[in-house]
Amino acid sequence: MTVTAVTNWAGNITYRAGELLRPRSAEELRSAVARSPRVRVLGSGHSFNGIADPGAEGALLSLAALPPEVDVDTAARTVRVGGGVRYAELARLVHARGLALPNMASLPHISVAGSVATGTHGSGVGNGPLASAVREVELVTADGSALTLARGEERFGGAVTSLGALGVVTALTLDLEPAYEVEQHVFTELPPAAVDGPGFDTVMAAAYSVSLFTDWREPGFRQVWLKRRTDRPLPGFPWAAPAAGKMHPVPGMPAVNCTDQFGVAGPWHERLPHFRAEFVPSSGDELQSEYLMAREHAVDALRALDSIRDGVAPVLQTCEVRTVAADEQWLGPAYGRDTVAVHFTWVADTEAVLPVVRRVEAALDAFGARPHWGKVFTTPAAVLRARYPRLGDFGALVADLDPRGKFTNAFVRGVLAG
Repeated sequence: MTVTAVTNWAGNITYRAGELLRPRSAEELRSAVARSPRVRVLGSGHSFNGIADPGAEGALLSLAALPPEVDVDTAARTVRVGGGVRYAELARLVHARGLALPNMASLPHISVAGSVATGTHGSGVGNGPLASAVREVELVTADGSALTLARGEERFGGAVTSLGALGVVTALTLDLEPAYEVEQHVFTELPPAAVDGPGFDTVMAAAYSVSLFTDWREPGFRQVWLKRRTDRPLPGFPWAAPAAGKMHPVPGMPAVNCTDQFGVAGPWHERLPHFRAEFVPSSGDELQSEYLMAREHAVDALRALDSIRDGVAPVLQTCEVRTVAADEQWLGPAYGRDTVAVHFTWVADTEAVLPVVRRVEAALDAFGARPHWGKVFTTPAAVLRARYPRLGDFGALVADLDPRGKFTNAFVRGVLAG
C-alpha cells in the first residue's frame, strides 16, 4: 500500500513508500527499523530532491511522535536533543537556560538532525556549518540496535553529515556557549565594485554573520544583512545605504515574516535566522539550489554567475551569498576549506528551473562547486567523488554499518556510485 500524499515542504516531491511509520517510543522505533527492509527518515521535509524517498518497497519514518527530548547540561555547556526536534524549539529551551548555539540557519523551522545530515549552515567567516557543533551522534542501526559515535573517534567524520545512510539519528549532543544578543542591520544597493577583489572578504567580515542578496537582474546586490553580536564591535559599513524600511529577501514578500531589523538588539535565536518561527519562511512557493566553493574563488565565481544572469534572472526569486568556515565532516560541503555559499531560491517550476540549474553548474564547474545535499542539483556522481576526497571512506562506512543497504535509496546509491 502506497502512503497517500506525503510530500516535501515545497510540494515538488511526493514520497513513494510502502508504509509510513510514526513510532511513539524508543522501543517502537527500534522494532520498526529492525523489521523494515528499507527505511528513510522524514525530517521537517525541507529538502527539494529525493534524499528522503525510501522507494515503493521502503518505509518512510517520521520522528514527530517521539517525545521531544531537549536535555541541557549547563555545567558542560552541552545539549542532548532528540532526532525529531526543530531548531526553533531547541533554541528557546537552550536560551532559557542562559546558553546559545554558535549559529543558526536562515530559518528555524528545520529539524536539527536533518539539517546536520545534509550540511546545512548559516553565515559568518568564522562560523562553521551547523554540524560543527555536534559532539556526539546516537543512531539506531539496521538490526535495531543502538550505536553512539563521539567526536574524536575515527568514524565520527562520516557520522554527522551522513545523508541518513548510516541509521536513524535518535539524538545529537551539541556544544553550547553563553547566551548573547544580536543586532540586525540591513543595507541596500551594494555596488559590484564593493565586493570585487579583496573587497569581498572585507564586506563578508563586517559582522558576525553577513548575507548578500541579489536577483541577478542588475549588477551588484540589492540587500546586505549584517548580524552583529552585541559583545563584539560593528565596523562602519560605508559601501551601501541603510534600508529605509523593513526588508524581506524575496521581493514582494511581507517583511513581517522576517526577524527584527534596524539594529534592535534581541536574543541570538531571534536574530540569527532571517525568518520568524511563527511565519512561513522564504516565499513558501519555491525550489532551492545551493553551491559551495573554496572562498578564494568567491570573486571569480560571482563574475561567472554575472555573465549568465540574463538566463538566471527569469526563474529566480532571490540569490543569497554567505560564507562558512571549514569543517571536518567527510561529506560536509565546507569540508577542508573555508567556503563561499551561493544559494538560489527559484520559482516553483521544475521544468523551467532544471535547465538553468545545469547552466549554473557549468558556470561554477571550474571552482569545484559542491552542491547542498538537500537542494536541487544535477552534479554527476563521478564529479561528486572528485570534489569530496573522503567519499570513498564514507562508502566504506556505509558498507560496514549497513551492509544490506537498509538506509540507502536511489539518491544515496547515486552519490556513492561515482
